Amino acid sequence: MATPINLNKHRKEKARAEKRKAADANAVKFGRSLAERRLDQARAEKSARELDGKKRE
Repeated sequence: MATPINLNKHRKEKARAEKRKAADANAVKFGRSLAERRLDQARAEKSARELDGKKRE
């Protein structure tokens, strides 16, 4: 005879796994660390400054 399972526990565990899967997908899609975002921003600002410095009047 098989051991009985708690269906509520199984349902909640399945929902948690789906949420974890969605969270991992979002982390890959949107997740960048603060340091990476600041580095990109600093690079963009530097290139803008260099471009402004090379403009002729």
